[in-house]
Amino acid sequence: MTTLADILKKARRAVVRQGIADQDADELVHDAYLKVQAYQREHAVRSQEALLVRAAVNLSIDRQRRAARLPMAEGAVLYELPDEAPDPARIMEARTRLRQVAAGLERLPERTRRILLKRRLENMSYSEIAASEDMSVAAVEKLVARATLQLMNGMTPS
Repeated sequence: MTTLADILKKARRAVVRQGIADQDADELVHDAYLKVQAYQREHAVRSQEALLVRAAVNLSIDRQRRAARLPMAEGAVLYELPDEAPDPARIMEARTRLRQVAAGLERLPERTRRILLKRRLENMSYSEIAASEDMSVAAVEKLVARATLQLMNGMTPS
């Protein structure tokens, strides 16, 4: 009588023959065993051994195909990838600057703030702003320059 341990060893040997590394073979056999158990709940199985070995081999083939398509997916050492997120100190500096800019914008006169935001956020040209505000282009340019200078002077150096 073949025991479950014998069946699992046979499935493991079949997976290793497929080129799967020893450390990954046990995981594949375990996954195959779980799939066979789920299948047996709903279907009659003539040979659990044959089904388990075939399932393990199929899973190994699937893993090799996936590795061939995405070579980085299986073997990537993710902890060696640099973290692109800014460090907490930079986040705090950026938040401080943002609060300073917001406070500086609040101190600007309404019309100046509106014109500066049209230029910087809405990316409107000086001539478009001049037409919408009934001003000359030169006056808009001077107003934007003064407002920008005023905001920059209100920022504390970091």
